[in-house]
Amino acid sequence: MDWLHELFKKSPEIALFASLALGYYVGKIKFGKFQLGGVAGSLLVAVAVSQVGVSIDPGVKSILFALFIYAVGYESGPQFFNSLGRQSLKEIALAAILALSGLATVVLMAKLFALDKGLAAGVAAGGLTQSAIIGTASDAIAKLGLSAQEVARLQGNVTVGYAVTYVFGSFGAIIVCVNILPKLMGRGIREDAVRAETALQAGVQVLRPGEQLAAPDLVGRIHRISEGRAQSVAAIENADPAVTITVERVKRDHKLIEVTPELQLEAGDVVLLVGRRAAMISASASLGPELYGVEGMELTMQYRDVVLNAKQFNNKTVAVIRDETAGGVRHGIYVVQITRMGNALAMQPETVVQIGDVITMYGSEQDLKRVSAIVGQTILPGTKTDFVYLGAGLVVGLVVGLGVLRLGSIPLTLGSGGGALLSGLLFGWLRARRQSFGEMPPAAVQVLKDLGLAGFVVVVGLSSGLQAVQTVREHGLTLFGVGVVVTILPLLLTMLIGRYVLRYENTAVFAGALSGSRSANPAFGEVLDKAENSIPTVPFAITYALANVFLTLLGPLIVALV
Repeated sequence: MDWLHELFKKSPEIALFASLALGYYVGKIKFGKFQLGGVAGSLLVAVAVSQVGVSIDPGVKSILFALFIYAVGYESGPQFFNSLGRQSLKEIALAAILALSGLATVVLMAKLFALDKGLAAGVAAGGLTQSAIIGTASDAIAKLGLSAQEVARLQGNVTVGYAVTYVFGSFGAIIVCVNILPKLMGRGIREDAVRAETALQAGVQVLRPGEQLAAPDLVGRIHRISEGRAQSVAAIENADPAVTITVERVKRDHKLIEVTPELQLEAGDVVLLVGRRAAMISASASLGPELYGVEGMELTMQYRDVVLNAKQFNNKTVAVIRDETAGGVRHGIYVVQITRMGNALAMQPETVVQIGDVITMYGSEQDLKRVSAIVGQTILPGTKTDFVYLGAGLVVGLVVGLGVLRLGSIPLTLGSGGGALLSGLLFGWLRARRQSFGEMPPAAVQVLKDLGLAGFVVVVGLSSGLQAVQTVREHGLTLFGVGVVVTILPLLLTMLIGRYVLRYENTAVFAGALSGSRSANPAFGEVLDKAENSIPTVPFAITYALANVFLTLLGPLIVALV
């Protein structure tokens, strides 16, 4: 093992990435229906790797965690601010319940196993994965009026208790939130995440990348005009005002001719129609036989997202806009979807459109350019991240995290994690309102979340694993067992109260709220991985912010009660 120690001493980043690779491999292994997942697997592997001796700069952990939590907030900002209000009372209650049950559990276990104030506070900090308890408890111990030697001993025990219990504190939360909670609810996290997302989109079907409808609403068809069915282009396009169809190309005598509303089609003409499926079916019967692959009929259609900023359309219904817009303006344009703050709106005549809404349109390049100039600003799809916006958001969050509010002698602070989360929520919300800046593609957000969280957990394991194992050897398994109880029991009690008293019905929402109530970031990462969407993030953001305050307050309370 000496050669490994020397290798990791020269290049500790090797230990980090090796733990990530092996951890995600271990996380894929199934034990019956149980699966660790990449985050928990990485934590366990990192603890094992730490036994050869690895030194990781603590700044690496802070950077990785800040990237993870900022990306989480950025992705969920619009939903978070839309969800604030009376509906957030359950999350506030849940965070308070976990903090109180955690306090009661720590005090009870300290009495049963004769733990001193330092060990009890350390077990709370590690078992509840709230490192701030170390600071508040140590400060409270210093003010007890004890001798300098006794104060140093108790403060040292805070660190001992933390080192022994922190690793399982992270791992145990994953087990409860990802494995036990779905069994209690009787439904999986992914199943309820999809259900909640559908409800959030008001029943609108939203396709994910790589998905396509087997029978799309917008289609193109080629027909040859039969004898006795000649008519004008305008007659075809205006046959049914309720549905839309466009004549995009006409070929006569093997030559393409200009398409105008007044053009009179003749028998033998070949026409390319584009439009809604319902309109196409009704139009086909009045035209002639359908053809397949006619030279010159190739036409590329495009989807384009445009941010609405035209004041003449603001606060008007879809029906009114259609009636007030000249046919020449909207000719060849099909509105596929309207989204507001990331949520799709139902495409109904009575749907009200507002400035800032994103209009997804379908049509030829020429038609799209014409209408985009009238409606607003085109959102050009890109693969590059706006690092000016990303960097500014992180700076704001980290500065906010430095702020300290004192409650008597107790310092309360959001920390870098809480500050980055709030900043991410704000900057994500601003991006949703004005999409002309702040680009961060979904794939980039996902990389920041996955690498940030997994890397953070690995650094924790590499930094604390060796000390934790050595401390267990010195003090026996009693302290570790107490930490297991402190980790699991408050989560189980809060889970039961949340289910049967607060009446949480959605597994994904409940898992997000529960992991946030325990400030259990690794557990939340696994919940997100299972959900495969951002549904758990909003309840997590609310309870996580509260947990940073509630759990931090436990330090001096434990010192006073034990």
